[in-house]
Amino acid sequence: MKIVILGSAHPLRGGLAAYNERLAAEYQKQGAEVIIYSFSLQYPAALFPGKSQYTDEPAPENLTIRTRINSINPLNWIRIGNEVSRLRPDLVIVKFWMPFMAPCLGTICRIIRRNSVTRIISIIDNIIPHEKRPGDSLLASYFVGSVDGFIAMSRSVLKELEQFDKQKPKLFSPHPLYDHFGEIIAKSEAKQRLELDPDWNYALFFGFIRDYKGLDLLLKAFADPRIEELNVKLLVAGEFYCDAAPYLKIIEENGLEDLVIMSNDFIPDSKVRDYFCASDLVVQPYKSATQSGVTQIAFHFNKPMIITDVGGLAEFVPNGKTGYVVDTDPQMIADAIIKYYKENKELEFSAEVAIEKEKYRWKKMTEAIEALYDEEIRKIGK
Repeated sequence: MKIVILGSAHPLRGGLAAYNERLAAEYQKQGAEVIIYSFSLQYPAALFPGKSQYTDEPAPENLTIRTRINSINPLNWIRIGNEVSRLRPDLVIVKFWMPFMAPCLGTICRIIRRNSVTRIISIIDNIIPHEKRPGDSLLASYFVGSVDGFIAMSRSVLKELEQFDKQKPKLFSPHPLYDHFGEIIAKSEAKQRLELDPDWNYALFFGFIRDYKGLDLLLKAFADPRIEELNVKLLVAGEFYCDAAPYLKIIEENGLEDLVIMSNDFIPDSKVRDYFCASDLVVQPYKSATQSGVTQIAFHFNKPMIITDVGGLAEFVPNGKTGYVVDTDPQMIADAIIKYYKENKELEFSAEVAIEKEKYRWKKMTEAIEALYDEEIRKIGK
């Protein structure tokens, strides 16, 4: 097959780029010809909450990445749509994660479809955003009308898609493993690489910090006096994409300076392994969610998780088997952390994670895409 992926890729950083690059590599391994069309301008600087949109790390090997799409220039959308249409790929795969991108990606897809050859499948992270704004539904509807079918990475998103379209084919296929960060290393080695005290245990909060991700709940949980008895520190690894002041205030007011390690620069791919391998446990105290790439990094490194019962998160972490599922309440989060350490659950849960992660191989995602293409979308095109 000839495949075009529309979406973020190197030199852009973050989970979206990592996903598209890993998907392209999987298809190339299977013998497909793949081109990624990425953004020359993804977010205007005024709208980007972080320090930089770009990585200093080297480009992935053996991938064709064309840095061409301007998210705010309609003339560019027309040009890219025509360019991809002339390539006449069998399949275009487009990741959709926020309504802001709907005019750009929806217009490009509409132009591509005019060639009557290419079928377009969207992999949907979120169709209803975590942080809602006026016009979100209208923009999402515009995008939904531009593609032939959908892969939802959580059942909650699959259900939400029904609000926008009831006719086009849709499948659920979970977020695959982020398995490109290297092999597991010893906890002692990872602690040494991060210059962490080897005599302490570490629970990890990882990823961009936004209000809906609930770091405030986790910090309040760590204020529970019972946690001081556990010899465990909280390792917060991720850049602030929101105001840091409320979080720092919780730390100060509760005297948590010695129990919380704030590592708030962007974590490059080359350091991700160190943070996960140094930790005993990954905590995702989200207030809203669909699915999370952090879960799939944790699976790759065989790390148990504590997650909150919101959106689709609980679909991926069987309670009491690979971790704990709790309410969005600091007391409940604290109880789960204390139970995990006092009952020495790490080895038991880690072994279950190693079994459970087999569900999330990349081949399962490509099989879902191909099922949608072969059995449903190609029929529509005939």
